[in-house]
Amino acid sequence: MRYHNKVQMIITIFFIYIVFLPTNSHAETNLGIKQHVQNKLLLEVKTLPKSIPRFAFDSGFSFTYPDAVRGVYVTGHSAGGTTFEKLTSLMKNSELNAMVIDIKDDYGNLTYLPEKSSPFYPISKNYIKDPKKVLKTLEKEQIYPIARVVVFKDTVLATENPEWSFKDGEKVWKNGRGESFVNPFLQEVWDYNVNIAIEAAKLGFQEIQFDYVRFPEGFERRDGELTFSEGKYAKSNQDNVQKRVTAVTDFVAYAKEKLEPYGIKVSVDIFGYTATLPEAPGIGQNFSKISEHVDVISSMIYPSHWTSYFGISKPDLEPYRLITEYAKLESKKLEQLKNKPISRPWIQDFTASYLGKGNYQQYGKEEVEAQIKALNEQGINEFLLWNAGNTYTQGVDYTPLTK
Repeated sequence: MRYHNKVQMIITIFFIYIVFLPTNSHAETNLGIKQHVQNKLLLEVKTLPKSIPRFAFDSGFSFTYPDAVRGVYVTGHSAGGTTFEKLTSLMKNSELNAMVIDIKDDYGNLTYLPEKSSPFYPISKNYIKDPKKVLKTLEKEQIYPIARVVVFKDTVLATENPEWSFKDGEKVWKNGRGESFVNPFLQEVWDYNVNIAIEAAKLGFQEIQFDYVRFPEGFERRDGELTFSEGKYAKSNQDNVQKRVTAVTDFVAYAKEKLEPYGIKVSVDIFGYTATLPEAPGIGQNFSKISEHVDVISSMIYPSHWTSYFGISKPDLEPYRLITEYAKLESKKLEQLKNKPISRPWIQDFTASYLGKGNYQQYGKEEVEAQIKALNEQGINEFLLWNAGNTYTQGVDYTPLTK
């Protein structure tokens, strides 16, 4: 900025001498001054830097990426309440070192109150009363902060902007759990979520984790019944499956590009079974294509969520075997990519009693360690623990192969 001001000042002086150049005996002196100014201006122009440094945002916080991210999921309520202290203590007394904190939750709410002038103030909740204080604590303890942003599952935005959603007749469509989605085909929806991610980066989060980067489950059975816009993809010659895959992949690439100036990592949560298929036809997730555009890929590979894949009839009862087989498959897929991301799967620290007697077991220390051991043996050293209530098993060895 100082350089440009100096040039402007010199140009101003230059024109003053031209306009007020006298015709008396001092003309030669003034012409000499005029020539001096011209030479100085040329010198300044010649020394213009070849490139101007790119914008780089500084949140004021300092975090170091861990040797390997070993993290837990944290709701907005937990981050803003007494549970946060318990989780921080868990980190200090174990090998855990990261928190994935809801910034835009599963309903579409921002989990903290921004400035009233913010376009996101109307969707905000005062769950995290002081996000800067939370980040200061994480910085002090060197706990790596990841902001979770739920993207296309967004009942709040769908209700407010039905034209950005999927309509069933005159009403916004809801799934069996009463949740609505917004439309991944639309640029307006992309920008809405990317701008929330930018706000999280400005707060000081070191990574944005996008979740629900997909169409609703089973959408291949509804795409002919619901009313919605295909945006710029309407003119595409692709079939409906490929349109969905392209739209989801394009969003991820777009978000990565827009977040580049903030110097943060970008990760995406993805269904575990997606890695076992060329692509998931209904939801638009292609494991390989999404992985090409992120720093981290986080497959959700909870044993309880699988059917009889890998020849395992009751996966919840065999966490070590299930995770081992998945990790082998994922590694082969990632090795084929030019831009290979970090693999950081979500694993299970909850009991899936809903599976019914004989199909589940109580998950505790042994079961959590079995999953981590399986990942480590296959060369995957990062992981995230999921427990919806943020109550994690005590006494777990989170680095079983290093001791």
